[in-house]
Amino acid sequence: MSSIYNDIISWDNLWLAFQHAARGKRRGNAAAGFEHQVADRLIDLQRDLGAETYRPGAYTNFYIHEPKHRLISAAPFRDRVAHHALCNVITPIFEQRFIEHSYANRVGKGTHRALDCFQSNMKRYRYVLRGDIVEHFPSLDHAILRAEIATVIDDDRAMRLVDAILSSGAGVLVNEYTPVLFAGDDLLALARPRGLPIGNLTSQFWSNVYMNPFDWFVQRELGCAAYLRYVDDFALFSDSKQQLYAWKRAMIKRLARLRLTLHESQAQAEVCEDGAPWLGFVLYPTHRLLKRRNAVNFTQRLARHLTDYRAGRISFAELDAGVQGWINHVRYADTWGLRRHILSNHRIPGAARKITSNERQVGWGYSPNT
Repeated sequence: MSSIYNDIISWDNLWLAFQHAARGKRRGNAAAGFEHQVADRLIDLQRDLGAETYRPGAYTNFYIHEPKHRLISAAPFRDRVAHHALCNVITPIFEQRFIEHSYANRVGKGTHRALDCFQSNMKRYRYVLRGDIVEHFPSLDHAILRAEIATVIDDDRAMRLVDAILSSGAGVLVNEYTPVLFAGDDLLALARPRGLPIGNLTSQFWSNVYMNPFDWFVQRELGCAAYLRYVDDFALFSDSKQQLYAWKRAMIKRLARLRLTLHESQAQAEVCEDGAPWLGFVLYPTHRLLKRRNAVNFTQRLARHLTDYRAGRISFAELDAGVQGWINHVRYADTWGLRRHILSNHRIPGAARKITSNERQVGWGYSPNT
């Protein structure tokens, strides 16, 4: 009889996991080195997983500063294949348990659908209360997460693989976590393993697993009919400020059971018509604007990339990919004038107007040959 673990370590799943891990990374040394002898390396990984002698390697850590200062931890490529192999099999099992309006790191969801949902609720309700978790990824508690996974995954071997990946990330974010004592804690509670490395596929998926009981609490126990979440950012809508603040008090208590802390001072009831920031945009019932910080960050990044392109350090394709990626994100707001201003001022090579089939306004495209 097939088991979850047998499905995880099957050749077909490991091959698919390699393809997913290598997507967009084949020019990198790690992916290229693995691909050079891909069959042998996958056989080695399959053997180690089958014998349960697989041990994750050390992370490579570095900081990013956009959109905010964060420690990113990159696992060795071999481990990334193992992460994908695990997630390929167990993600569909959890997907059917998630609420409809959880939008991060899920197929068919994403940032722009979250923006659509938020704005749709703004048209229906007078007030919104936005909340987020203090030091979300560094504070996720391993024991609580493992217990939640084990309620769904009834396979000891699969759970031992989960344990191996979880323990590999223990302590990676220790310097990013501000110690918090919850009701009933003693000083030993500060030594509880916690933190999911930002950068792991498993971390993104497990964040949804961890927050899923909270999602259902808000919808079912609090009775909030208009709720959505993207990673640790969530929003509740109501026609009553008093109702929102009552929900806020209840959420603080519920989050404490998950050993999480709400940014209380920032979670205030706001009038929807006045606009509210959400996922890099400022949303109104009738339109969207881009947050100023997003435009400033892109302008600075574009200047650096142009310098690198003119110095021959990156190709035009790499320059173009960065610009097009930003355009594809911000075109979901009223940003045509902003895009025209930024791109024309920086004199992008061959910049030219074009009308795209999926956009009502004018966008920007360019060719290195014009």
